[in-house]
Amino acid sequence: MRITAFLTKLARQARAAARRVKRAGQVTIELLLVLPVFMLLLFFIMEMGNMGFQTILAHHCAYELARIGSLVAGPSGAGGAGGGKGLAMVKMKSVLGQMFPMSPGVTVDCEIVQTLKDPQSGQMGEDLLVTLNYEGRLIFPGSSYVLSDPPKGSKKKKIVVKVRMPVERPFVQ
Repeated sequence: MRITAFLTKLARQARAAARRVKRAGQVTIELLLVLPVFMLLLFFIMEMGNMGFQTILAHHCAYELARIGSLVAGPSGAGGAGGGKGLAMVKMKSVLGQMFPMSPGVTVDCEIVQTLKDPQSGQMGEDLLVTLNYEGRLIFPGSSYVLSDPPKGSKKKKIVVKVRMPVERPFVQ
C-alpha cells in the first residue's frame, strides 16, 4: 500500500513538473511578443520628453532674440542712432551664433509690424515679429520614424517659433 501511494505521489509531482516546464516556455514566448511593443512605447515617451525640452529651449531663445532685437530696432537703439530692422537682424544673428555655435540649421528672421495707435501717446506702435527655425534632433530608435519630418528616418523635426515684441520708442509730445 505504501509503495502505491509513493508511486502515485511521484507521478503527481512528475505531472506538475511537466506543466511548469510548459509554462516556462509560454512565459518566454509572451515576453518575446510583448517586449518590442513595450520598448517602442518607452522610447516614444522618452522622445516626447526630449522634444518638449527642445521646444522649450527654442521658445526661450526666440524670446531672448526678440527682446534684443526690439531694443536695437528702436530709435534709441544702437547708441542713439536708431537701429531699424537691419541692425536688429545683425545683432540677433550674432547672438544666435553664440547660443548655437555648433548648429548650422538654426536660423532667425524678423520683420517690423505696425500696430494700433496708442491711446495714451497718440503714436503708432511697432512690433518686431521674430521667427526662429530650429531643427530638433530625435535621438531614440523607432520613434524617430514616426515623429521626424520627411524624409522619414532623417531624425530631425523642424520647430518654428514666432515671438512678437514691441519696439521700444521714447514718448514724444
